Amino acid sequence: MLKGFRSFLLRGNVVDLAVGIVIGAAFTAVVTGFVTAFLTPLIGVATGAVGDFSKQEFTVAGTSFPYGAFLNALISFLLVAAVIYFAVVLPVGRLQERFNPVKDQPVAKVDCPDCLSTVPAAAVRCAFCTTELAGRPGFPAQATASVG
Repeated sequence: MLKGFRSFLLRGNVVDLAVGIVIGAAFTAVVTGFVTAFLTPLIGVATGAVGDFSKQEFTVAGTSFPYGAFLNALISFLLVAAVIYFAVVLPVGRLQERFNPVKDQPVAKVDCPDCLSTVPAAAVRCAFCTTELAGRPGFPAQATASVG
């Protein structure tokens, strides 16, 4: 039982996921600190609020709504999402396009009339039962022409 658990933990996917979560949490903390320290005061200056904009709120019927804290969280989320998209998603997508060959179009397939196995439509013989397919109905003319 412990051997199976150890092999599960040491699989590459689990370790990569754990590292990604830890780095993501650390990055989120940095972005949140940046928003709190720099962007929130700039928004406060632009809107005429003095001091910490994250403490801004409005009151309706005696209930306070702290919209400044929500705006801090929203700005942090947008920054994290933008950095992840532009620093991870786009470069990985470009690398995959560059290193993965273009996938060929799927080959047309038909069923062998004798064994009902699926074979390419241009096949001269069935790969499963070796029946000659050239000249049979449903098989293209180029297969007939290639049999000499």
